[in-house]
Amino acid sequence: MDLDLGQIIDYGTKIVGVLIAIWLSFRLAAWLEKKVTSVLRARKFDEALSLFFGSLARWLLIIMAVTGCLGVFGVDTTSLAALIGAAGLAIGLAFQGTLGNFAAGVMLLTFRPFSIGDYIKVGAQEGVVAEIGLFVTAMDTLDNRRVIIPNSTVTAGTIENYTHNEFRRVDIDVGVSYGADLDAARKALDAAAAGVEGRDAEHGHQIFLKGLGESSVDFQVRVWCKPDIYWDVWDATIEAVKKGLDSNEVEIPFPQMDLHVKDVPANSPVKSPLGGVRPRVG
Repeated sequence: MDLDLGQIIDYGTKIVGVLIAIWLSFRLAAWLEKKVTSVLRARKFDEALSLFFGSLARWLLIIMAVTGCLGVFGVDTTSLAALIGAAGLAIGLAFQGTLGNFAAGVMLLTFRPFSIGDYIKVGAQEGVVAEIGLFVTAMDTLDNRRVIIPNSTVTAGTIENYTHNEFRRVDIDVGVSYGADLDAARKALDAAAAGVEGRDAEHGHQIFLKGLGESSVDFQVRVWCKPDIYWDVWDATIEAVKKGLDSNEVEIPFPQMDLHVKDVPANSPVKSPLGGVRPRVG
């Protein structure tokens, strides 16, 4: 087929433009790969995952650029796009659970309900966050067990972050005898809470009369502290409460039950709990 000068110039211009576009796309893809990898590393992602997603971003950009360049020469890219879409759908269905965890991981990294080092509770599991990955979240429990939770499970339920706020409250329940002087008991508890080591002076403490129990009048001692010394303050508060009540002779009662027995005549029949009537032997 004969080509005139105009067509040659037109094709030559397209070829040069496509070569420049491909060159620029490769340069931009290389920059994008480094950028994605460095951002993931800065967020303390796994090294292998950081490299994988950096490479994935690079090749996606290159494929998009090459597909666009083919269209410049009149190549029908519709079927190619449909093929890529079908392959993507098949892969998505095969990795449905994994992609759900990935989407949940992106949400966790975007909205940041907790950070590494926070003490959280997710469902029945609680512990210190050790790692936030794209697919799973790792926690270390108080007895030093590593718990791995899929990110979709984390985002599907309620997340309790115990260390998000600057202060946390220790609540200690204690009961005193019904015969005790409530004013004296409150005064003893107040003095005990005021002397707890680690107590935050600004927030202080509160002595709350909680209710009337079966065997005791129930108080709650509330002491504010920093989250990182929560368990130390918990332990110190219990010790201070016990010593404070003992020194003021305020009784902490044992659970008790009053049993009233009705007098029954010696020769009267007594109904058996198993049914029937048996004679009462005097």
